Amino acid sequence: MAADPVLLDLHDGIATLTLNRADKLNALSREVMHALAARLDEVDAAAAGLRVVLITGSGRAFSAGGDLVEFDDALRADPVRLLADLRFNQRLMNRVEALPVPVVGVANGLAVAGGLELLLCCDLVLAAEGAQLGDGHARYGVVPAGGATVRLRERIAPARAAQLFYTAGLVDAETMRAWGLVNEVLPAERLMARAFELAREIARCSPEAVGHIKALSAPAPERQRRLEAELERFAEHIGGHDLARGLSAFRTRQAPRY
Repeated sequence: MAADPVLLDLHDGIATLTLNRADKLNALSREVMHALAARLDEVDAAAAGLRVVLITGSGRAFSAGGDLVEFDDALRADPVRLLADLRFNQRLMNRVEALPVPVVGVANGLAVAGGLELLLCCDLVLAAEGAQLGDGHARYGVVPAGGATVRLRERIAPARAAQLFYTAGLVDAETMRAWGLVNEVLPAERLMARAFELAREIARCSPEAVGHIKALSAPAPERQRRLEAELERFAEHIGGHDLARGLSAFRTRQAPRY
C-alpha cells in the first residue's frame, strides 16, 4: 500500500501534519493537496481539544513547491483544470492560515515556491540549520498563485521580498531569521523537540484568549481581493510563452532560456 501523502498525529491537543512525499521533496501534487484538505477536516473535527497545529515535512525537504511535471501535463491537456487546481490550492492555503489555533511551520529542509507559500500561512516558523527558503516561481516561468505576492511582503521588508521574487534565489534559514520570517533556527536533531516545546508553551496559555488574539490578528477582508488577483494573473499568463518554456525546461532538467 502506498504511503499516505500527508500524515496526521493528534496528541495532547497538538496536531502534527507531515507532508509525506520525501522521494519528490514533498512536492505539492494534486494528491498531496487533496490529502492535506482531508487531514484538515480531521483537525477541524478535533477542534474542541485542539491547541496548536504543527506542519512539517518528511525526509530532507519541507516542500520543493508545486509538482511542475504535473503542472506541465495539465497545461498541455487542459489549462482550465490547471486553473481549477490552483484555485483549490489557494483556498487550502487560506484555510491553513485561518485555523483558529496557532500554526507553527517546522521547516526541516528546503522550502521553495509553494512550500514557502505554505510556511507563510503559519503564525510562527522554526527552521533547521542549513535549510534554504525562497520563492523560486520565476525560475520556471510560473506566476505565484498560493498567496506569496500578498503574504511575503507582509512578513518581510518589501525590498527583501522583491529580491526573492525577481531572482528566484534561495537564502539560508539564518538569513530568513534576520529578515523576520523565521523565529528560530535549530540543529536538525533538535527541531521537532523544540517545536513540541513551543507547542506546549502555547497550550499552557488560555485557549480562549489565544483564540481571540488570533482572530483579532486576522488579515483585513480586502486582502482577499489581492489573493484572487494572483489567479487572474496566472490565467492571463497561460496565454504567453514563458510558462510552457519553463515547465519544459524543468521536465528535461535543462536551464530555462527566455
